[in-house]
Amino acid sequence: MLRDDLRAFWTEPRPPGAPARVWRDWVLLAAGLSGVVLEAVLHTDLAWRPVAVAEAVLLCVLTLWRRTHPLAVAASGFGSIIALQVLSTVFAAPEPVGLYASLVVLTLVYALPRWGSGREIVLGAALILTTFALSVTTDDVPVGDQIGGFVFLSMPAVIGASVRFWDTARERQLERARSFERERIARELHDTVAHHVSAMVIRAQAGRVVAASDPAAAVEALEGVEEEGARTLEEMRAMVAALRDSRTTGADLAPQAGVGDLHRLLRSHAGHLRVDLDLDGELAALSPAVDAAVYRIVQESVTNAMRHAVGATEVVVRVVGDPQRVRVTVADDGTRTGRGRAGYGLTGLRERAGLLGGELRAGPGADRGWQVEAELPRGRTDDRAHSRTRR
Repeated sequence: MLRDDLRAFWTEPRPPGAPARVWRDWVLLAAGLSGVVLEAVLHTDLAWRPVAVAEAVLLCVLTLWRRTHPLAVAASGFGSIIALQVLSTVFAAPEPVGLYASLVVLTLVYALPRWGSGREIVLGAALILTTFALSVTTDDVPVGDQIGGFVFLSMPAVIGASVRFWDTARERQLERARSFERERIARELHDTVAHHVSAMVIRAQAGRVVAASDPAAAVEALEGVEEEGARTLEEMRAMVAALRDSRTTGADLAPQAGVGDLHRLLRSHAGHLRVDLDLDGELAALSPAVDAAVYRIVQESVTNAMRHAVGATEVVVRVVGDPQRVRVTVADDGTRTGRGRAGYGLTGLRERAGLLGGELRAGPGADRGWQVEAELPRGRTDDRAHSRTRR
């Protein structure tokens, strides 16, 4: 078991999405170089001034690549520290050698477990520990100071590892939310297809029964089979490509809730908040996938408002359909809470909207409260669009 864990750690890849440089990097570089200049001017008893300044400048510049090349910059930074330590010992340089600005090397210690792969972390940690051991040996540091120095050097690494663990856990939660929404969509697709196929079978059976006595009725039944088949293929083409790796389980063979069910949904949410529903435009001929998505967006958004809207008295739900798109807006009048309600449920809704070719935005409202906005392509809009019986 331990061997497997060590092997898994050694083969751990770098975390994805490491930014090359952000504005903080240039602030850190400017601060580090300013410290080098000030020390070089004000530190009158500095030994080997040009060498110490060159080393400090190198450490400051290396921070620009700490995310994309964590092992390389750690090896370069701590390698320069080892070289300076060895030279000062061999040539018996007077103290002090080096600048306090060289403490910028601690950012490299942080970056190694934060952005490095498993083998990079192991190799970099070995180099850092070698540097520390050489320093305490050549400088004859007391045991108490050795322990304090080791803790001081280790803290950035511990913080970097903690941030990485938290970020990985959060990404897994987001992926779990996206997967859950995909599974829900897959179940809805299964229900819709099964509903259509059942209708096709019934019409085909009816056509076979009346074919001999009433050919016109048989032709009408075949036309119905054709229409049901076209609707089924539309839904499958819209969703199966994105969901081909998902599995459907435990689905009931029944149409999913949609726009026509919103009045019933919002009546069931009646509580300490007043919910106003405004349906406008062309909403009677939506594709089943879009119909179900509108329902889910309103359901999740109103539920979030009921649970988390601070000081709110009203939630306004507006659904507007035009020939190309459907727009959904859910807004409450509570206290603005920044990003406090951007949870995993909204991640699933963004996944659903993206799979349908739309988008969803959520955040503080213009004046107060929280607002969710979504735009979805309406899908099939011709005269033969499927208008399902509402439950």
